[in-house]
Amino acid sequence: MIQRDKEPNWLHRLHPGLFGMSLSLLSLSFAWSKYSHVTSISTFWIERFFLVLGIFILCFLTILWSIKAIFYPQAIREKFLNPVLGPMMAYFPISTMLAIALLFPRFPEYSTFAYTLTAIALIIQVTIAWRVVHMLSMGNMPTDQVTPALYLPIVPGGLVGGAALAAIGLPGFGYLVWGMGLGGWALLEMRILHRLFAGPLPPQFRPTIGIEMGPAAVSTITAITIWPNLPVDAILVGLGIASGPIFAVLTRWRSWTAVPFSFGFWSFAFPAAATTSCVIEAVIRGGWPHQAATIAIAISTALVLFLLARTIILLIQQKLY
Repeated sequence: MIQRDKEPNWLHRLHPGLFGMSLSLLSLSFAWSKYSHVTSISTFWIERFFLVLGIFILCFLTILWSIKAIFYPQAIREKFLNPVLGPMMAYFPISTMLAIALLFPRFPEYSTFAYTLTAIALIIQVTIAWRVVHMLSMGNMPTDQVTPALYLPIVPGGLVGGAALAAIGLPGFGYLVWGMGLGGWALLEMRILHRLFAGPLPPQFRPTIGIEMGPAAVSTITAITIWPNLPVDAILVGLGIASGPIFAVLTRWRSWTAVPFSFGFWSFAFPAAATTSCVIEAVIRGGWPHQAATIAIAISTALVLFLLARTIILLIQQKLY
């Protein structure tokens, strides 16, 4: 009698892309904190709701992945070596560094903890980025597995890392890491755009297309964080650059809406929140009318709430993992 292998359990299959939820929620909390400067309505509880929910999901997933590392280290190694799943593991250090950037100014007494956590997150991010760069430079990246997820460890990882370092009082290192993120974006952009122009991504990878909208907006809002007096003209230029990838992704809506919903679609949320923060900063500096901030925050909030609702449905149907 042939004995079949048991199907891996849910912890073994736990996907690194789930950390994208925490990154998006934290990014939206950041946008709401900025929106409080352009509205007379109190945004305190809305901002805190997304912040607490983002931190909770980040901590919960970190605990699950720690347990997974103990019982299924081989599964983590396999995901790390995977050309698509490996870069997605960068969601964890990026979310951690964004949480530090948001929380440390409120709790400066925990500086030692913040420095340690930032160092750990940067080490993890650099390790993942090294793997991606090695595969690309050695020609070992399969063409059909080139996706915008490759941006994560190098571009958002570097840019958010710069913001975290600036927040904990190390602006010099923040400038360096931010510059590395920009350089990585320039190098990766050609490779990824070449793949996207060659034709649609395989269906299982199409939700990652949302990440393509992120680098320009994230780099702009990080620059604002590092240089608080950045002129509005520079912000508007950043938004202009961000508009190109946004329109490119939206024109392909038939391609990515044709696949079933999955948590991978959270890749659209953090670029939307970052773009919203840029729009609000432009409004604060007098570059755009107040209504632009209201429209932007409404769109990004509606998107996140929609993704939350669909994710809860997946969880109830036991299809989230």
